[in-house]
Amino acid sequence: MSSTASQIVDVVGGPDNIVGLTHCATRLRFQLRDSSAIDKADVEKIPGVMGAVPQSGNRYQVVIGGAVNSVYNDIMALPNMQNLGSRNTEPSDADVKAAHRSQGPRGKFSWLDNLFEYLSDSFRPIMGTLLGASLFITFMALMGTMGVIGNWADSRVSLPPSWQFVNLAWQCVFYFLPLLVAYNATKRLNADPWVGFSVMAVVMLPGFAELGKAAHPLSLGGFEVNVVEVFGLPLTIFNYGSQVFPPLIMAAILAPLYKWLKKVISPNVQMIFVPFLTMLIMIPLTAFLIGPIGVYAGAGLANGLKAVNDVSPFIFAVLIPLLYPFMVPLGLHWPLNAVMLLNIQTLGYDYIQGPMGAWNFACFGATAGVLFLSIRDKDVTMRQSATGALAAGLLGGISEPSLYGIHLRYKKIYPSMLVGCLVGGVIIGAGGGLHTPAFVFTSLLTIPAFDNIGLYAVAIAASFFTAMALVIVRDYRDDDEKAAAKARRAEAKAAQARGTKATPGALATASAGAATAGTATVGTVSTGSASAETATVGTATAGSATAVATRPTTQTATVDSAETSTAAEVASKALTITSPLKGRAVPISQIPDPVFSTGVVGDGIAIDPTDNVVLCPADATVITAPDSGHAVGLKLDSGVELLIHVGIDTVELDGKGFDVKVKAGDHVAAGQPLVVFDPAVIDAAGYSRITPVLVTNGFDYSNVTGIPADEVTTSTPVLTVEK
Repeated sequence: MSSTASQIVDVVGGPDNIVGLTHCATRLRFQLRDSSAIDKADVEKIPGVMGAVPQSGNRYQVVIGGAVNSVYNDIMALPNMQNLGSRNTEPSDADVKAAHRSQGPRGKFSWLDNLFEYLSDSFRPIMGTLLGASLFITFMALMGTMGVIGNWADSRVSLPPSWQFVNLAWQCVFYFLPLLVAYNATKRLNADPWVGFSVMAVVMLPGFAELGKAAHPLSLGGFEVNVVEVFGLPLTIFNYGSQVFPPLIMAAILAPLYKWLKKVISPNVQMIFVPFLTMLIMIPLTAFLIGPIGVYAGAGLANGLKAVNDVSPFIFAVLIPLLYPFMVPLGLHWPLNAVMLLNIQTLGYDYIQGPMGAWNFACFGATAGVLFLSIRDKDVTMRQSATGALAAGLLGGISEPSLYGIHLRYKKIYPSMLVGCLVGGVIIGAGGGLHTPAFVFTSLLTIPAFDNIGLYAVAIAASFFTAMALVIVRDYRDDDEKAAAKARRAEAKAAQARGTKATPGALATASAGAATAGTATVGTVSTGSASAETATVGTATAGSATAVATRPTTQTATVDSAETSTAAEVASKALTITSPLKGRAVPISQIPDPVFSTGVVGDGIAIDPTDNVVLCPADATVITAPDSGHAVGLKLDSGVELLIHVGIDTVELDGKGFDVKVKAGDHVAAGQPLVVFDPAVIDAAGYSRITPVLVTNGFDYSNVTGIPADEVTTSTPVLTVEK
């Protein structure tokens, strides 16, 4: 796509010629300084471009189809587009994350937000390394389950040298985890990360552990510790491998000290004395005080959670997956990751990751439900998003792409996902809980890492398929989006009936026409092609200007005056629809937009209005009625689905000059006002007022007939449809 993005920017005159860029459902909408030099043919030659629509006022549309969001993002990611002051109609994952966090405690207390960002940034860079190590652990667990080797997680079991070597592949990551965390945490606080790394490395040296040989045991707060005197001071000797709390606390103290020393020491000698003095202070402080405090703090938190689990493993197994969907978006789950690591280091196993797997797979199941609907409804963009998110989840155990890319954008998903969490948690709790001897990412690949593989597999499968089924049944979209999906299915069905393949662009156009948001927005006319054929009907009698517009076909159908009687018989059997506006009724071929004029959205009629009130032409249910007021989708009680699109490109007005009188789901009577608009606002913006009135489920009917007339009222028939 990057090549397509670059070519599009170049062909419209480069970044300096672009004043603004937005996109709707299928079109890139450029506001240019000068559009006169653009060659439409050159635009349409670009791979991925389905059409180009020059407009007045130096506006220019490039029709992409369902991939428009990806192309838009690629354009905005180009280095020479970084300073463009346009608005993005689709929030990024980071925007979604920030918006959600602003609603929680992190949005109310800056210190709390800073704390969890500190925790997050200390772990995030090493997540890939942890994921890689977790797969080594899974392999060892699988070999142990199959009886190939003994208990690989028990240090008392002696493995053959070959398997000991394999074991080192994951042990290296977890043993030296304090050094990795120290580096990231110090860097996050804008101090020299290698100084933080070096300070933490002191307590991990073999020589530090050797000091324990001269130590004497001491009971402290229920903990048995080894203490040795160093310069008359008690030094507690711990095994700091896999510990994460000591480096986090150490970096939080080291960073302000480092910055203060840089302020008071001359720049000429900072390189020598700032690191030296920082290490001089922080090494003994960490060894004597910060290290033990970190160990005790982590152990205290771990023991608190263990106490809850010991009292009721069932409650714990249900509670964890129900809390995670709310903790992860806020970043409040990072301390639990540290506790998991500490559990493994102190207990030899962890009990949190099993219930956490129920949440993860409920999350992935909800994404699978979205993927199913997107495939069924020909939603190319959502299909791409859901496929990537599901792959990241099932193979990597990573929930963020699903969470921020989909779930938090469509809040109807959360109830379905929570039911999946509950079901999985209940199964784990009823089975007595789960343990794993290593820190793993809960994915399909790490199932063998748990002590009761059968219980875990059943629980995560139940979580996955429960959430998936509920999302499919309940859907995740609002009424407008479901109407758009229905239009895409109708277009695909019709294309199949014609023996042709519905293009992503045409499907996206049907979506935009049936829903709202950005007008019908796909061009099907390729340069030099004849894909925009329309059926032509001659006049029936002198003075009768009746034109019959049927669905696009591969040949032009011609009806001469000799067939007048046949047309009259069809009309007498057809359902009649009156005009929603006063004005002049014209064939859709006169609509100044190739998407509408070629009949891709649907056949019908266009009204050049002389009034400003759109009335409902028959009793109907409102399918879509966006706040912008530019379009209304109706399902008439007769079954006809009608799109009334007020003006061309009026979505750009963002509702200015429009007063919407109904909302999606309303049942309205014939003659009831739907939208009141200000013609002066449309004229001032340079847009056409011509209003397409289109049957969007035309493939349910054998003929859709538009009736042009020089003057129509809201009681004048302008459409007939024959079942």
